[in-house]
Amino acid sequence: MGLIASAAEMRAIPRSKEFRNGGVSFWYRELGVPERRAALPGDADYDVCVVGAGYTGLWTAYYLKKEQPDLRVAVLEREFAGFGASGRNGGWLSAEFAGSRERYAKSHGKGAMIALQRAMMASVDEVIGVAEAEGIDADIVKGGMRIVATNQAQKARLLEEITYLQEWGYWPEDYYLLGPDHEPRLRVDGAVAEAFSPHAARVQPAKLVRGLAAAVEALGVDIFESTAVIEIRPRKGDQRPAAVTEHGTVRADHVIRATEGFTAELNGYRRQWLPMNSSMIVTEPLSAEVWKRIGWEGGEVLGDAAHAYIYAQRTADGRIAIGGRGVPYRFGSGHDDNGVTQPQAIAELWRALARLFPAASETPVAHAWSGVLGVPRDWCPAVRLDRSEGLGWAGGYVGSGVTTSNLAGRTLCDLVLERSTELTRLPWVGHQVRGWEPEPLRWIGTHLVYGLYRTADRRESSRTVETSTLAELASRLSGR
Repeated sequence: MGLIASAAEMRAIPRSKEFRNGGVSFWYRELGVPERRAALPGDADYDVCVVGAGYTGLWTAYYLKKEQPDLRVAVLEREFAGFGASGRNGGWLSAEFAGSRERYAKSHGKGAMIALQRAMMASVDEVIGVAEAEGIDADIVKGGMRIVATNQAQKARLLEEITYLQEWGYWPEDYYLLGPDHEPRLRVDGAVAEAFSPHAARVQPAKLVRGLAAAVEALGVDIFESTAVIEIRPRKGDQRPAAVTEHGTVRADHVIRATEGFTAELNGYRRQWLPMNSSMIVTEPLSAEVWKRIGWEGGEVLGDAAHAYIYAQRTADGRIAIGGRGVPYRFGSGHDDNGVTQPQAIAELWRALARLFPAASETPVAHAWSGVLGVPRDWCPAVRLDRSEGLGWAGGYVGSGVTTSNLAGRTLCDLVLERSTELTRLPWVGHQVRGWEPEPLRWIGTHLVYGLYRTADRRESSRTVETSTLAELASRLSGR
């Protein structure tokens, strides 16, 4: 797929009369952008201050108050709760874990990494259980996850992945190849193999984060919106850790950073995580005739085995939402303006939609949007709490944050409460990695890597039966 979309290519994309680009996300178009909560009124004192009101920050606050109701907890948010990736993602509540299993096993042993993978599977059900208990209607359907291969190189890689993951915590019933007559049917054009995992659910992400914020507030947590944190200060002598904002300074026994893709905007964190851009489009509702041809009655989330992969879902109101890394990185760790998506990303996603589902290719696109996610230099998520400094953080989920953030929130809760648990012994706790290279090296490197992946996909689609060496080179360059 080309990186540059010409005007002709954009005109070829069917778009509805009400087509929108940005506006945070389609998920908020469906709900309406929420009215903002009050900003921080001035200097304040709490037991725990959480910076960032996305999934990670809200889950951390939720479990802290459930475990210790008398704890004074505040959440500070620059925009509104769920403004970032938590309200823009593809709605994959899955057990996929982004980090290198070998890296975690090297420091903690293979058994610890297997325990982490099993904890991810349990976290899928934990999120579903909390949503039910708190009355959060987020269009959740636990239909599992399908990964399709559309050429022989992808098929070989998919088979290798199944074997590999079954050595790292997936049992045979957790991830396996589907037979050609599997029901319920989901017809992907050109599919030569399909794998399935039951440990996944479709969600409407903005409904989930909106409901979680309301549940957190009901527990007594103070959420301050329109409150940009400028600096996070560690404990220094008798001075407690602090989050410095334009409205005042919040001091607390613990300050938890839960800023994911926006971390680079904090003083002192410019190169910690690379803000990776991910984009999505969603169609108008498909007709009954088109759905009859496609199937997709089971509510599965869908991905492919390409290097520049896609992720998709059938929405509750009968649309196809599909996403991918259209324009992966912007110079200087920049990000989109309110979800606005570059034309080449929209064109690339529409071509993917038309290729996988020709029956849906004439259905107009209703909305396009983008968001950023945090990528560590070694592509491995982590959770950490430094007691001497009083600072904690979690993130670097590399696109698997809907589930991983819940596991991170529960783990941070145990760390703050000084509990030694199965969660605090998982191998991602305390994991550290060096920062990204300075500009222009990280811009050049990121675009080179994704250019290699896209070229590898093109080569593999032209009857190559093995994974392209260009993809192997890209993985080595990226440090994955």
